[in-house]
Amino acid sequence: MTSGITTFTLIHVALSLVGIFTGLVVAGGLVAGKRLDGWTSVFLATTVATSVTGFGFPFVTFLPSHAVAILSLVVLPVAIVARYVKHLAGAWRGIYVVGAVLALYLNVFVLLAQLFLRLPALMALAPTQKEPPFFLTQTLVLALFVWLGFAAVKGFRAETAAGVTPRAA
Repeated sequence: MTSGITTFTLIHVALSLVGIFTGLVVAGGLVAGKRLDGWTSVFLATTVATSVTGFGFPFVTFLPSHAVAILSLVVLPVAIVARYVKHLAGAWRGIYVVGAVLALYLNVFVLLAQLFLRLPALMALAPTQKEPPFFLTQTLVLALFVWLGFAAVKGFRAETAAGVTPRAA
């Protein structure tokens, strides 16, 4: 059973890291006004899979990571509908951008929490995750993602100066 949990954990972490990496690429594309269709599909799929697999770990009580996963699973379908059903038409473009950046932020938020729980150097700085280093790190990351969100909304407009809808690079 231990090897099953270890394998499951490895899959979950791999999905999460792929989701974060591809999400950063997608966010960069949004800032630059590019859709990056292939990257986007991998980002959305792995981020959904990360949130879903997070519930596969044994737990006795409801944890903050469960709340984040639930929030992510509320945000992601809206972003997916905006992107693939509504085709970024009208307000759906902004809804998609905000949803994608928020989903990426939530994944990074959990990554940081896990790093503070698992890396000895970070555990020493914030053993209960109520200490200033944890709070400051999460606040800085939140500020960076707020900035990224604004930059992505600004960069991913419906039309470029030439009047052409942005396409995949």
